[in-house]
Amino acid sequence: MLLRRRARMLRWLVCGRWGPVWMWKALLLFVAIAFAGQLLGVIFNKSSVQPAARSIFSSPDAQGPSLGSCQPHTHIMFLKTHKTASSTVLNMLYRFGEERNLRFALPLGYQLGYPLPFNAHRVKGYRGPRAVEFHIMGNHMRFNKLEVEKVMPADTFYFSIIRDPVALAESSFAYYKEVAPAFRKTKGLGDFADDPKKYYDPRLRNNHYARNLLWFDFGLDHNANFSLALAQRGKAMIRRAFKLILVSEYFDQSMILLRHALCWPLDAVVSFSLNARQQKPSGIGGISGSWVGKAAAAAGVGGRGGRSQAKTLPNLSLTEEQREKLRQWNALDWYLYKAFNKTFWEEIDRFGHAQMEQEVALLRTRREDLARVCLRDGGKPVEAHRIRDKNIRPFQSGLVKILGYELQPGLDNITRTACLRMIRPEIQYKDVLDAKQFPRALAVQPQPGQQSQGLMVAAGGSFLRPDLSRTGERLVGGEAGGRTVEEGERDWDRSRLIRSNQTLMQGQDKGRLR
Repeated sequence: MLLRRRARMLRWLVCGRWGPVWMWKALLLFVAIAFAGQLLGVIFNKSSVQPAARSIFSSPDAQGPSLGSCQPHTHIMFLKTHKTASSTVLNMLYRFGEERNLRFALPLGYQLGYPLPFNAHRVKGYRGPRAVEFHIMGNHMRFNKLEVEKVMPADTFYFSIIRDPVALAESSFAYYKEVAPAFRKTKGLGDFADDPKKYYDPRLRNNHYARNLLWFDFGLDHNANFSLALAQRGKAMIRRAFKLILVSEYFDQSMILLRHALCWPLDAVVSFSLNARQQKPSGIGGISGSWVGKAAAAAGVGGRGGRSQAKTLPNLSLTEEQREKLRQWNALDWYLYKAFNKTFWEEIDRFGHAQMEQEVALLRTRREDLARVCLRDGGKPVEAHRIRDKNIRPFQSGLVKILGYELQPGLDNITRTACLRMIRPEIQYKDVLDAKQFPRALAVQPQPGQQSQGLMVAAGGSFLRPDLSRTGERLVGGEAGGRTVEEGERDWDRSRLIRSNQTLMQGQDKGRLR
């Protein structure tokens, strides 16, 4: 009797208090199935798990063909000539140096004293010959080898890039028409080519853009009358100073020669086309040609990435006779171009044409692969105001719309950082490097209404100010390594210098950087 009561009590507890027995059986069966499934999943995962996807920049293709046992050059001086695709080359130097924490010989503003001959004290942080080790120098300057040697180590690799003077004149005319008096007075480039002396006055500031611009950038007298002896001396000087002269018309071949000369990985010389212009901007028609993609230079600062008002491009049409007249007018540049185009192809002959074709093909394939990974819409350039990240909007020259790129969304951190370096505009990139090298320079926030007064603050704390002369930035100094500005002191253009611990340069409305 007692046993029956206990049995009934047990059934009541199990079935009434904690549920029926069938429910427990079902629960135990479910747990057993789940455990078995988890066990099988672990087994499958162990056999089929894949390593985490690596960044495309970590792939073997990033290195390119073997360069043997050479060591990469890290002391480099690049003479950044005007209108020669030199901004793309500078981007490569910026990337290479930043990735390896190298030290840049940066300007106090955005150019190294141009158009004056370079002076070592224009380098931010310079404290005397060899007092600080600089690895890379590449911002715009008028070459002055003795002063450069005060800044750069003795084993520095010097190189530069040139361009066909007729194409360079077209680009220079389009970009500097409102800056160079010789261009400003003409109806079009053909009009200038027909009679350059009618418009050209060597005494007027900024007219160096109108004659022998390459010769000028190399530090030579661009107004000298042509003679074969003079041209040969100039060529000899350049050959002694520079180990390699690239040719912008053969840019990819130039990058292969540069890669081998510097012993750099392939990715270091792969680039996207920066500063491309809108092919058919509103209000502009009838002008085409590959040179126009560089017609508004890398550092045009008509505005920071905003909506630019398109202007009518100047008339750039030329007859063959006018093209020949431009060659004669720029005879010193034409001589340099022919001479170094010849030595360029002699370098390729020594390199080997078959190997050059193979490596150029690899470079172009790699560029396409990186564009597919890095850039939205497969790398299609977009107008600056459509770029979501305001920090990578290219500056607008006011002449044409300069296009930029948008990064592909969803990139991992390593890939995104590398892609961003490839598309970061020149002005912003200089500011990023400046902030890294001089971290104590505080960024200054613009005050309300500041831009309307012609003063703006660039990334990294640099001030931008208007300059009615529109000739480029003016050092107004006091930064680390710069000279102290005395009250009442004037710069080379007679503009008054301002005592400040920040860099002042041209501003939004009137300023223009090359």
